[in-house]
Amino acid sequence: MLERGELANSWRRERWDSLRLLTPNWQSRLPGVLYEGDDPDGYMTMAEVVELIGRFATGVRAPVRTRTNVTSLRRVDGGYAVTTSEGEIDARTVVVASGACNQPTLPAFAGALPASVQQLTPFEYRNPDQLSDGGVLVVGASATGVQLAAELSQSGRPVTLSVGEHVRLPRTYRCRDVLWWMEASGVWDQRYDEVEDLTRARRLPSPQLVGTPERTTLDLNALAATGVELVGRWASARDGCALFSGGLRNVLSLADLKLNRLLDGFDEWARMSGLDAEFDPPERYAPTAAPRSPRWRVDLRSGEIRTVIWATGFRPDYRWLDVPVVNAKGQLRHEGGAVDSPGLYALGLPLLRRRKSTFIHGIEDDAREVVDELNRYLMNGAPSSTNGRRRSLARG
Repeated sequence: MLERGELANSWRRERWDSLRLLTPNWQSRLPGVLYEGDDPDGYMTMAEVVELIGRFATGVRAPVRTRTNVTSLRRVDGGYAVTTSEGEIDARTVVVASGACNQPTLPAFAGALPASVQQLTPFEYRNPDQLSDGGVLVVGASATGVQLAAELSQSGRPVTLSVGEHVRLPRTYRCRDVLWWMEASGVWDQRYDEVEDLTRARRLPSPQLVGTPERTTLDLNALAATGVELVGRWASARDGCALFSGGLRNVLSLADLKLNRLLDGFDEWARMSGLDAEFDPPERYAPTAAPRSPRWRVDLRSGEIRTVIWATGFRPDYRWLDVPVVNAKGQLRHEGGAVDSPGLYALGLPLLRRRKSTFIHGIEDDAREVVDELNRYLMNGAPSSTNGRRRSLARG
């Protein structure tokens, strides 16, 4: 197993200070490693996530080579040649487990912003103290965007939030964590080959959730109540100005509609399971309140906005992958984790095999099935590697 940095490197180096997991502690589990603390309904800090992964790696005696950066993977007779910062490795099979969030995604017009405006990505942001004084424009209203907008607003800064497509969720529903409902009702176990529009489903943004001791719901209504200004999707930059889409009201209505459909599904599952009486009565939430006249333009030269934080999503980094398995949009071509090259597999990508694929507790089922396919490939007579070793390699 090759890791470019330390064990759990991204959790150590690429997260802001206050971040906690979105999943409750009881749900943050790995094979043979369950939560053993006294706060099962709490949410792990980054230090606790690092400890969890370290405890798992020790328990399974994972053969991890840290500080080993993969610079190239290419196909050779009998398998793959893996070039690393510590030398070359031959392998019959390779599992790409480097995830889908290696690089922040920025719009092409980010370079057109005035030099006076500080720009940060979530990889670079740590806490409000590192920002210039003055207003902040947070771009993106998924989990990262709403969490950073809330933190910056609490620090006393004026915050504007640019809102695009998003997934609205309450933190709790009918006395249970909303992610308990996702698991119990079977939503998270839906398989990739059961999803009607798989490409779209794999692009869905992360839900508007935050892990706090108070189990707070963090939606756009909550942010607006603290003074955060909502504007539409940032569409372009021109002459030093940010120009926003006029479709904010429609985006908010669509998110509300999808939320209510999901809650209807939870209620139906509770009735059909005979468990309805065990929970609080069904409830519905106030529609997201759209500003009467949301601004469509902000002059970035005026000094009103001193910092822009791009919470606009992430993308994988396959520049090291010298095998023709990446499509025009930079995504791996794979079928449930079996990549379009013999002996090459993937784990940890959105909806790889199930809707829970990218969550810590969701990787186990995917891994077992992908490894089963890998073993069948080896057992069915895949050619031996160039140095005669029967080796499988995981990168990530």
